[in-house]
Formats: sequence, C-alpha cells, structure tokens
Amino acid sequence: MAETDHRFPCPNCGADYRFDPVAGMLLCDHCGNSEPLTQTDGPWSGAIKELDFRAAIEARLPEAEIEETRVSQCPNCGAQVEFDTDTHAKECPFCATPVVTGTGTHRHIKPKGVLPFSLTEKQAHDAMADWLGALWFAPNGLKDYARKGRKMDGIYVPYWTYDADTKSRYSGSRGTVYYVTETVMRDGKPTQVQVQKVRWTPVSGRVQRFFDDILVLASRSLPKKYTDGLQPWDLSEMKPYAPEFLAGFRAEAYQVELEEGYTEARQIMDRTIERDVRFDIGGDRQRIHGIETQVSAVTFKHVLLPVWMAAYKFRGKTYRFVVNGRTGRVQGERPWSAWKIALAVGAALIVAGVVGFLYAQNGGSF
Repeated sequence: MAETDHRFPCPNCGADYRFDPVAGMLLCDHCGNSEPLTQTDGPWSGAIKELDFRAAIEARLPEAEIEETRVSQCPNCGAQVEFDTDTHAKECPFCATPVVTGTGTHRHIKPKGVLPFSLTEKQAHDAMADWLGALWFAPNGLKDYARKGRKMDGIYVPYWTYDADTKSRYSGSRGTVYYVTETVMRDGKPTQVQVQKVRWTPVSGRVQRFFDDILVLASRSLPKKYTDGLQPWDLSEMKPYAPEFLAGFRAEAYQVELEEGYTEARQIMDRTIERDVRFDIGGDRQRIHGIETQVSAVTFKHVLLPVWMAAYKFRGKTYRFVVNGRTGRVQGERPWSAWKIALAVGAALIVAGVVGFLYAQNGGSF
C-alpha cells in the first residue's frame, strides 16, 4: 500500500484544511474558516475520463497520467505507506505498527474518480461499536477498548473499473423435461409411477453485452473478503478526482497492477456471459459445450472509494475493522471470547441434562 496525506493550508491561520463529509466543503478546525470545493482544470475536470487499456499495458499513456510517490514499507503487514516531507514516523493504519519513513518510490497511474466520504468519523465509530455489540461471544474487553473512542483513519482505497464490449458465440443443448408412465413393483404389487425424462436438443447462438464499471479491488493491504463485504458502492455518485477531496484523509496507492486486475474483471464478465447464454438457450435445462468471446473497446479507470478503518492491538492480537464511508456497512475480524463460549457450552449441557432427566421421570414422554 502507498498512502498520502494531502494538505491544503487555510489562508486565514495557516492550519491545514480538511474535507468535511457532511458539508462537502474544506473546513479549518483551528479558526472555523471554510471554502467550497472547486474542480481544478486539467485531466480531472468535467466528466470522469476512461483510459485506453491497451495503451496502458503497452506503456503508451501520456506522462500527465502518471505520478511518483515516496513510500516506506510496514515491517509487520508489508503495507507501503507514503509520507509527506514533514512526516518522519507514523502508525500503520492497517495493523497499528509504528512505521518509520523510508526513501523508496512508487510510480503509478493517477486516479480519475473519487467517491467522497459522506460519513463522519463519529458516525463510522458508532457503526463499528454497534457491530461489535451485536456479535455473540465477542470479548467484553475488546468492545470496551473499541468504545473508548480511539481514532479511526479515513482512507481512500484504490480500485480499478473496466468497461468492455463483448460478443459471444456459443454451442450447447436445450433440455426439455417430460414425463412417462412406468410400472414398478412396490410391496410385491405392480404400481404405475411418473418418471421424469429430459429431451436434449442441440442449439447454438450469439449473445452480446456491454460491461460498464466492472469493479476490481486494487489493494492487498486488507483481506478481500472484508472489502467485498462493504459492497454495494454507489458509483453513480462518483466525482472527477480532485486532491481537495483527500484533505484530512489518506489515499492508498494500488498494489494490484492493471493487467492483473483485468484478469479478475474478465472472470466476472465470463460468469455474466455464461448466465446470458443459459438464458438464451432457454428450456428447462441447459448444457453449454463452448463459448467463444470477442472483447473490444476495453477502457479503465483508477478510482478511490472511502473506507473508515480501525486497527486495535488487544492482548497481543491485532483486530482490524473497516466501515463503508458512504453507507456505514461494517466488516472486520471476528473476535471470540473463550470463556463466553465455554459458559454457553456448559449452560447448554446443563439444559440438556435437565431435559433428559425430566424426560426419564415422565416415562419417556412429556
């Protein structure tokens, strides 16, 4: 991971602005000054621009689409963290390990779109506390530790989106269910029964589909099951990227390269195409013998989606929680309390014993 702090000084007092998710403005916590967010001129102004996939993997993108950042690697989880020039040490937001600045660099494609935060840190913290409180057999100590209000980090997580036009030819078989009456022996007597049969007919055809914004996670810093669990994302609310959106937050740089992300996107497309083919075959059953797909007009975007994150070290173990910065949906590592589980098992055994005793006392019935 590479992450960065984007700083915009307040013209009144010189303190750093932060982007206020509620007001949708830049706000100075020191003097209370605020400014509206303005889209700057350049490659991010206007509509969110798609980039040509083939040009990117052949390193033919304009230099204006590329940026380079200074990073350091977390010694515990391997996350690559970017620092501004005034920062010399920081805690890794993914595992709460102290990280010291380094001198490595990360060259990558600039983001094109950003989905701004709409939840405040307090709202995200409340959502996480409610999620922890609803878990069975979670340690009380962790719940109390999390409720103390330890700071959460607002991080824009990198994703790729892919667009593509597809045309597919297929061959297969359509199954039609019918029934025949057969005579079988039951209890020594001939009995007529209805037996299901399937009549298969060879078929072939074509399907086509345009895929828009196939979303692929471009980070390895968190288990994919957590970030997948934050879906759905309201991508229709995405804005053309402007660095002001990141004021007071961090932005992770991608670790999954563009071509690797496209491989996952193709798998998503292929599953959808298979469903389209089954629908096109029709009938009661479908068999697919082969699908040949032509993919054209492939474009992509590097986009940033908002996640509130907390990493707690509790009794030597790190627990990580992520909150969708738009919807408040929570995912995280499931903590367990051994004594609560043991107590529940003991209580269940006692109840089972009482039920068994009463059953025996009543002669095997209630």
